[in-house]
This record gives sequence, structure tokens and C-alpha cells, in this order.
Amino acid sequence: MTVHPLLAELALRAGARAHRTVTACSCRAATLADRPDATVVRHADTVAKAHAPGTDPAVLAPRLALAAGLPDVLLAPLAATPAELHGRLVTFWPYGDPVDPADPDAAPWEAAGALLARLHRIPAPAGLPPMRGPAKAAHAVARLTAAGPHPAVAAVLGAWRALPAWARAEAPMPEPGAVCHGDLHLGQLVRHPAPDGPWRLIDVDDLGVGLPAWDLARPAAWYACGLLPPDEWTRFLDAYRAGGGPAVPASGDPWAALDVAARALTVQTAARAVTKSAAQGRSLDEVEQCLVDACARMGSVPPQLAADSAK
Repeated sequence: MTVHPLLAELALRAGARAHRTVTACSCRAATLADRPDATVVRHADTVAKAHAPGTDPAVLAPRLALAAGLPDVLLAPLAATPAELHGRLVTFWPYGDPVDPADPDAAPWEAAGALLARLHRIPAPAGLPPMRGPAKAAHAVARLTAAGPHPAVAAVLGAWRALPAWARAEAPMPEPGAVCHGDLHLGQLVRHPAPDGPWRLIDVDDLGVGLPAWDLARPAAWYACGLLPPDEWTRFLDAYRAGGGPAVPASGDPWAALDVAARALTVQTAARAVTKSAAQGRSLDEVEQCLVDACARMGSVPPQLAADSAK
């Protein structure tokens, strides 16, 4: 099998950097991800990531600088400046142990909530770009509309059109903003140093200034859809509140602050699910259908918040 030149070169670069600290190594490079928006290769304790084509180095630089300056929240890069490889920007990171998807009971919801609270309370440094969450949701919907006819498209687009313009990346996000991760899910946490170190957030590609509720929106959406057990949602929310997180009130019902963002993440996830099922020529599975059904309900009931009520 022919290995893509980018993968082969990433493996070489990761190996060269790993062996600065690992003198004896019989391991081989492992491909952790190979998607259009990211290619990630691990060698020993080093990870090399090729960012999406067209990534602006002037936008990536302040995100890397923030991660380097917050090693107690974000996994810090091994180098402050990205390399260029086959037309892609490449960054190097220490390896961290990810969440085990086969052990949902061990999901670090408390750590996720606490880390987000600390991130959201940090003053935004000058030059940090906007958080990319709404733009990613808009991209998912654009891919859905380009995928062709599907019975679920109308429900997803109806829920999308009911959202305020800022949640569709058609207007600036409400002020005041906070430093946000932009794409929070359990796959964005690792233990470093592996295997028993503290949990840290990874992936700076969507990091930026925005509405902090967006970072709570994915677990909130799954909870609202019945896909996340109430006790796990409570563990996450309580840890966030205990850390002084500004996205929700310190007590009481958090939903007024989370409603719009949770709806947007439901639409984004449903759009990706429908696009994937259409490409594979299969019916929606139970979870995917649950998300589409939620979109159908949302399209008939307007959001609780207008664009400026989240300020």
C-alpha cells in the first residue's frame, strides 16, 4: 500500500523530534487521525499534526502562544512556531492519554468542567481571533445542503433557520466575549504526562474569543436529547460552576444561557450525521434519528433567546 507523502513525512518528523528525548525506541509511527481538516501522527511521546489546508499562520500563532502560556489548562506545544510541510502547517505536541471510549463511566466530566471554567476566566490576550464554533456549525450545514436530497434535511435546516444570526456565523457573537475552546467534547481531553497525569485540553484550531456557553453546548445538547445521562450532565455542570465559570448563573436553571448554543450544536451534529449516512447510503441509526427529531422539535419552537439576550 502506498503511503501518502504527507503521512510519511509527518512520521519522519515526529520520529526525529521524539528521539531528541527517547534514545532507544523500537516503536513505529501510528496514525491517530487522517481527515481533510487534520492529519495526526504519533511516534513515541511525540505527536505531529498537519493542520487544515489554508490555515493562516497569523491566526494559528496566537492560539499556539495561548496554549504555551496556559500549561495547566491546555496541552502546551513542543515548539512555538509551526513548520510547513507539503503546503500544510505542522505543529508538534507531547503525547497524552485520551479518554477511553470503551469506559464511559470513567469519563472525566468533572475535569472537563473545571478546565473550561479556568479557561473562560482568563483575560483574552490581544490578537486572539474569534472562536470558530459557529463557523464550524455553518460549515456542517453547508455540507448537508450540498449532499443532495434526504428526508431529514428539512428538519435540520428548519432548526438552523430558527437560530439567531450570530449562532449561524452571520453576525458577531454577543459581547462580552471570553476565551473559549470552540470544539469541546471528551475527545479533546488527554492525560499528560501519560498515563496518569492531570487532564488537559487539546486542539487549538478553534480556540478564540466568543460566547463561553458554546463550550458547554455539546454536552447540554446531548443531555437535552436524552443521550447524556442526567448524573453525568450534573457532574459536568457542577464542576464548571464550582470553578466560577461565567457561562451560566452560579445557581438555578442554566438553560436560558445555554439554549441557543445547545440548539446550534444539535443542528451541527445532526447535519454531520445526515451527511454521513447519505454518503454511506444507509438509514439513520438510533442516535442520529434522535438528533434529527430534536431538530424537528426545535424548528417549531423558537429559541428562548434573541441574539442580544445572551449578553
